[in-house]
Amino acid sequence: MEPGAPDPLENKLLPYYNQGHRNGPIEVDDWAGGIEQTRAQLPSVRIGRRWFSSLWLIPLGAVALLLSIAVVREMAHHSWFRDFIATYPGTSTDYVAAVNTGFPWWLRWQHFLNLLFMMFVIRAGLQILADHPRLYLNSGSRPDTEWLRLRGPVPPERRDSGDADNVWTAKEDSVALPKHLGIPGFRHSVGLARWWHFSFDLLWVVNGVVFYLLLFSTGEWKRLVPNSFDVFPNAVSTALQYLSLQLPENAGFSTYNALQLLAYFITVFIAAPVALITGLLQAPAIAGRFGTGAGLFNRQVARTLHFGVLVWMLTFIAVHTAMIFLTGFVGNVNHMTLGTDTNSWAGVALYVAWMAVVVAFWLAASPLTIRHPRAIQRVGRFLVGGLKAAVEKTNPTAVYRDSDISPYFWANGERPQSETYARLKAGGWADYTLRVDGLVANPVELTYARLLAMPKREQITQHFCIQGWSGIAKWGGVPMRHICELVRPADNARWVVFYSFAEGPVGGRYYDCHPIASMSHEQTILAYEMNGEPLNESHGAPLRLRDEVELGFKQVKWIEAIEFVESFAHLGAGQGGYNEDQEFYGYRMPI
Repeated sequence: MEPGAPDPLENKLLPYYNQGHRNGPIEVDDWAGGIEQTRAQLPSVRIGRRWFSSLWLIPLGAVALLLSIAVVREMAHHSWFRDFIATYPGTSTDYVAAVNTGFPWWLRWQHFLNLLFMMFVIRAGLQILADHPRLYLNSGSRPDTEWLRLRGPVPPERRDSGDADNVWTAKEDSVALPKHLGIPGFRHSVGLARWWHFSFDLLWVVNGVVFYLLLFSTGEWKRLVPNSFDVFPNAVSTALQYLSLQLPENAGFSTYNALQLLAYFITVFIAAPVALITGLLQAPAIAGRFGTGAGLFNRQVARTLHFGVLVWMLTFIAVHTAMIFLTGFVGNVNHMTLGTDTNSWAGVALYVAWMAVVVAFWLAASPLTIRHPRAIQRVGRFLVGGLKAAVEKTNPTAVYRDSDISPYFWANGERPQSETYARLKAGGWADYTLRVDGLVANPVELTYARLLAMPKREQITQHFCIQGWSGIAKWGGVPMRHICELVRPADNARWVVFYSFAEGPVGGRYYDCHPIASMSHEQTILAYEMNGEPLNESHGAPLRLRDEVELGFKQVKWIEAIEFVESFAHLGAGQGGYNEDQEFYGYRMPI
């Protein structure tokens, strides 16, 4: 197109500028198109082919505890038992060095901040789990292969993606949590939950790094690191003393008992790093860079281990709190508030004040999110947006084998309902044209036949849905770099907007924006094939995007048009995409 010449497609793009968007408080009843607030069930665990409710853990745990107490108290009558306790008293300086300097101010403040940050990390993490309430050990997330779930099985009659009118979607599979448990609590609020989770993850990690530095520079690490294998028989001894109802000596101001020491060591030096690592392994950019989509470190294994850390942390917090009350409440509270080995009620008052702050933040989190969701999105972007942009620059090169292809691939999204789409589908896409314009030198309309005739790329890559499921598929289509070469974007083009035939759940055209730099990557393609077959309607026919550094909602399906723009501020609410506008996602989602 000659400079200054009228753009032949300009007027045709005008309808796309009128995107629906959301501002102001959330009306939960209207959220995500009025999705029903299906409540999560208590977790169920699969053992073999049978499912068991976690509710059974209460009576079984109670019976096991009572039996253990009865057995150990009977053992306590024997001389060999008393000799073992005498040899390994549980509290000793033989396996750890005593630290008699008290708890320094920084350690006490770190303890409080860690509690505060973890509260939000855990609550938001539970909300994220509720968006795909199933845990697997395989990379493909096939129904009936999960080992834990928060709702019933996927209906067998609704598993065929070829039946677009009836297929069970991942969005439909999500569940709601009580608003004072999850953040914000209602169904399919994963976008907002992730801002809370990642923002406080970052604060927790920063706090942890400072903790490690101070811990090893001051000698306080000696409290937490055993220096002898005697810690293990002493830990057994401690457990036996607890079960015999004869509590071991409480010398925690200078020396933790062996069971405490091992619990602290595991929490600080094992569980916390595993939480960070398994969180990163769930990111498409990380998996694409290091090829962990299949095999031992696949996303679903990472989710399971991440959940395991959650269970450990919750158990640790519960037991830790119980021991504070059972082994000398006032003295223990003074240790962690005033750093003194006294029984001052001033320490108790400070503890109560701390807990009041924690409770206030706990109660405020979900109502604040519902009233000011856009503010939550903006604050989250301020805190972690730069990190996401940096991760987005990774080079995802991982490809997988035919044997890695998932036998099941979840469907998602609001299918197109327009007469135009129905007509094009009925005609086998013979009349379909892809419009590409905006800030380009050569706007074009590409027929389906021409797209099929262009150079084709095939790749076996993994799809990472923001909800938590994953699947590996073989995609075939046109590399976006060929489209860019054809239309020649202007120097001021910074973003590429992909428009769908589909509307979003609350009206308005579905669209999403990608940085133009991603368009030159070899794995960014316009796919028209999936696993060697033409795309079906459920998975985005006739054309869908594959940008393998990003999460699944950015892989726009049912593509109708592509526009090159300098800014996306004029589109919708100016957030970079439909889900960003409506459900407060982030426009950069490599993690």
